[in-house]
Amino acid sequence: MLGTDLMREFAGAHEVVGLDLPEIDITDSGQCMTLFQRILPGVVINAAALTAVDYCESHEDEALRVNGEGPGNLASASAAVGARFIHYSTDYVFDGLKRGPYLETDETRPRSVYGRSKLRGEENVREAMTDHVILRTAWLFGCHGKNFIRTILKAARGGQALRVVDDQRGSPTYTRDLAACTLRLARADCRGIYHATNSGECTWYELARFAVACAGIESVTVAPVATTEYPLPAPRPPNSVLANEALRQEGFPLLRSWQEAVREYIYSCERA
Repeated sequence: MLGTDLMREFAGAHEVVGLDLPEIDITDSGQCMTLFQRILPGVVINAAALTAVDYCESHEDEALRVNGEGPGNLASASAAVGARFIHYSTDYVFDGLKRGPYLETDETRPRSVYGRSKLRGEENVREAMTDHVILRTAWLFGCHGKNFIRTILKAARGGQALRVVDDQRGSPTYTRDLAACTLRLARADCRGIYHATNSGECTWYELARFAVACAGIESVTVAPVATTEYPLPAPRPPNSVLANEALRQEGFPLLRSWQEAVREYIYSCERA
């Protein structure tokens, strides 16, 4: 989902090589090194991750290999060929108990295997090289893959009454906007951790209601429920809102409102 939009965004001004299995296995350090020495990239962007948070909860070793060791392998190979490295991380590195939006400098305290594995990835990137950017993001949706909005609209168009969690808050993020932000950062001489989400915040319930309304579906009921009514293996952070403070302080344009992004996404990708 994100990788496709990155390819599209960068292709206008750069030579872009897209890699996926079986061309590259990020858990194989030797393969990463050999491939980068052949390609000699100037910038490496890692959009690979094991993002099924409940699966991660019962497959910790695999999660740590992919989300923890994998980014370190890519960063080490990038350093060896003199490439910049951009890596995506997540709101799940925080416990979600803070009352306001999370700053880049806030203490990380992951509660799930997924969150711990992604934090390990951040640590391994920082240890491997200095010329890196870590982009924490959240609640992704886009035209080229499975996402919450697509699932909600499919159920709504099927006439299902919807019950959606209303006590988890975050910032929905359009992969097209995140890809454009990534291009700006790739061209700038910046390093370190940045938060990048669409502006504003909502609950999953509020996002579902907004999406259903934007799609013009009037025959379905959307009801709010508590997280406790849908127990899942991995704990979810009740507050996933990320303050995009580093972007603001360094003069980068902030991503547009999530509402505007959702409207464009539905018009472009989800019209019935």
